[in-house]
Amino acid sequence: MRAFADLLEGLAFAPGRNARLDLIGRWLRDMPDPDRGWGLAALAGELDLPAVKPALIRGLIEERVDPLLFRLSHDYVGDLAETVALLWPGQGADGAVAQLSLGQVVEALSSPGRADAPARLSALLDRLDERGRHALLKLATGNLRVGAGARLARMAFARAFDVPESDVEELWHGVEPPYGPLFHWATGAGPRPDAGAQPLFRPFMLAHPLEAPEMLDLAEYSAEWKWDGIRAMAVRAGGQARLYSRDGNEISAAFPEISAAQSVDAVLDGELLVRAGDGVASFNALQKRLGRKRVPGAMLRDSPVFMRCYDLLFDGREDLRDRPLDERRARLEALVGQLDPQRFDMSPALEAGSFAALSALRDSPPDPLIEGLMLKRRDAPYVSGRRAGLWYKWKRDALRADCVLMYARRGHGRRSSFFSDFTFGAWSDGQLLPVGKAYFGFTDEELKWLDRWVRTHMVARHGPVAEVEKSLVLEVAFDSIGPSARHKSGLAMRFPRISRIRTEKPAGEADSVAALAAMAR
Repeated sequence: MRAFADLLEGLAFAPGRNARLDLIGRWLRDMPDPDRGWGLAALAGELDLPAVKPALIRGLIEERVDPLLFRLSHDYVGDLAETVALLWPGQGADGAVAQLSLGQVVEALSSPGRADAPARLSALLDRLDERGRHALLKLATGNLRVGAGARLARMAFARAFDVPESDVEELWHGVEPPYGPLFHWATGAGPRPDAGAQPLFRPFMLAHPLEAPEMLDLAEYSAEWKWDGIRAMAVRAGGQARLYSRDGNEISAAFPEISAAQSVDAVLDGELLVRAGDGVASFNALQKRLGRKRVPGAMLRDSPVFMRCYDLLFDGREDLRDRPLDERRARLEALVGQLDPQRFDMSPALEAGSFAALSALRDSPPDPLIEGLMLKRRDAPYVSGRRAGLWYKWKRDALRADCVLMYARRGHGRRSSFFSDFTFGAWSDGQLLPVGKAYFGFTDEELKWLDRWVRTHMVARHGPVAEVEKSLVLEVAFDSIGPSARHKSGLAMRFPRISRIRTEKPAGEADSVAALAAMAR
């Protein structure tokens, strides 16, 4: 556990992505099997220990220390694992942190029923010191919060063993933790795992922002709308169907109607959207599905999801990725015609004789859920990642609004000592109503300034959340805004970020809910 505890601590304070990749890579090379596989699964969010729940951990610590002391400490620290690691009585057995392996921990916690889980977890915590307990609880709950994730874990694996990242992406979902065959292949100790006829993820092709449209030859590119949904890959092979998100995580359970309706073996790249009459509902209707392992019948009925198809990677077992875009789109059109039109349709190509005409389409799209345009080279193959000159995204300019800071919450990892998550609102009948939350867009110096401002203008504490004077105006940039039941204002922003701190503007002159609602139309 000591090596895993060191890894988590290093990741929490790593200065950037490359530093995190290097840390994970060294750890994967140095650790033995199966410990490195279990650690990789934890970093990727794929280690499932269902018997260990936050309620169980809270119950155990309240048996050992004053419950009021725990609650006050948790309010101040803000993180359950860190609070329990600090408060748990005793310093553990000598050498236990080094001797206890990840494999032993997973074995102890993966099989117990509800009756055995408290005793097993308590025994492990009693053996460990503060750092070991913190690592154990982070591992058990899956709530690492160290700036890692599935995508970063796979990148680190590929870099650590100098294997193609695209191969790792494709093989990942065909191998279960602790990924023995994947490590054997990557280290040269075994063959490449046989994917066979499995519905596996393939890495997405991505687009560069279009900075200078006048430099392109429009005749060489096909244009289509860029929709504000969830990019997804629908895969059916060998009679099995799965749905994957852009980062390679399986999301079939959240959108079961898509996998159920995919009746033809193929790999489709497209956008998940919610149908609303003859149009498309806001992203917030789609967001309700994210992270769900079971979707209620009412949600399936009231928010019907469909896929707007962009590209065809495989037709049956035939790999089309080396074929030009125009050929793939012709094959896609024929294949989509075989699928349920309520669940699958095709993103149409747009006709425009000049970039001026395209610009006019971009600025006045027929649907507010359209973010802009995609330009794709007609002869381009489908390749993973971003390749210069092949695909471009030409988004509309960001929307902006002046909002008033209402609440702030401390961050995690490197930001754990700063108030860095900010909730802001707009005016409605003399009252401020929340319209969004942002935790990026500002510089490190601006973060320090905001943190000081929150601490000196705090009017109430609600656990880790500080309520502040309603006097600071923030200019917020966002991609779109739509109806939402999550906020009392009835609105929620898409991709909000703080673009400017407006100390010169009185809070009473900030924007209204009505003004923001007008932007949604």
